[in-house]
Amino acid sequence: MRILALPLALVAFHGSVQPVPAPVRAQLVHVRQYHRGCPVAMSRLRLLSVTYVDFRGRAQTGRLVVNASAAWPLYRVFRRLYRIGFRIRRIQPIAPTGDDTAAFDCRDAAPSPCPGTPPTHSWSMHAFGLAVDVNPSENPYTGCGVTRDPAARRYLDRSRTLRGMVTRRVVAAFASIGWGWGGSWAGTQDYMHFSANGH
Repeated sequence: MRILALPLALVAFHGSVQPVPAPVRAQLVHVRQYHRGCPVAMSRLRLLSVTYVDFRGRAQTGRLVVNASAAWPLYRVFRRLYRIGFRIRRIQPIAPTGDDTAAFDCRDAAPSPCPGTPPTHSWSMHAFGLAVDVNPSENPYTGCGVTRDPAARRYLDRSRTLRGMVTRRVVAAFASIGWGWGGSWAGTQDYMHFSANGH
């Protein structure tokens, strides 16, 4: 990713939407984030590039693969997050560390972290490119007071706001385009998760 040398206050937000380039398409197939049987055609996906503030307070450029119908609305969301100075660890279309803000992933919805919860056998909204996970470590998927990510345990206490944790202003940014937040679910909370239908 490119680090912008100017002070953050002087760096204007920049974003763009384009068809998913061939190298990114190939990478999505290689890591099986896209495969035969996905509920959305590759032609219906777009590569969204946005400026964001990283954890060190620097302006960076990140990229997300999203549904074409959501690309420009999400552009507005990330512009708003940039303007309020919300810190994001990394944004990239392929999330090898599992700790990256990412969107499209052709997979089933994850079952609750509650022990003994069976697989869902239903598409995640990520499989349609209509969901974004924001700072997964700082905003864990939790149920029954547990999370699958040991590094996220310190963020289970939502009474104090640490860097990268979703705040009311972040929720409001996504709500401005009609997207719901997994942190508002009853029983199981997915604090990282925002989606077009709230699920």
